[in-house]
Amino acid sequence: MSKVIVIDDEPFILMMIEDKLKKARIDVITLRESKRAIEVIRRERPDLIILDWMMPELSGIELCKMIKADAGLQEIPIFMLTAKGQDSDEQQGIQCGVSRYITKPFSPKSLLELVQETIGS
Repeated sequence: MSKVIVIDDEPFILMMIEDKLKKARIDVITLRESKRAIEVIRRERPDLIILDWMMPELSGIELCKMIKADAGLQEIPIFMLTAKGQDSDEQQGIQCGVSRYITKPFSPKSLLELVQETIGS
């Protein structure tokens, strides 16, 4: 079974994504704290990470850079899911290594399709 880690500080977003992915038979781990996320990512070795940019402790960009700097994790695709919709924001996300840049509000159905396309499930 494919595994996705979703990191966002908004409980509603986490619940909505978790529900959509679980219905598609994808194993989902949700985290509200970005600070401990790297530990969970190292332990769980997900097939995909969905990451919010704006979080209290560690930004999604900072976490993305940490993941991409880790030789054991750098191949994991990352989707940046964010309210930051400027072209310069998207460029910054792509430069740090995100595979897909998705702005909020977003379509859960479209997100699921992108996840399935990326992880092959």
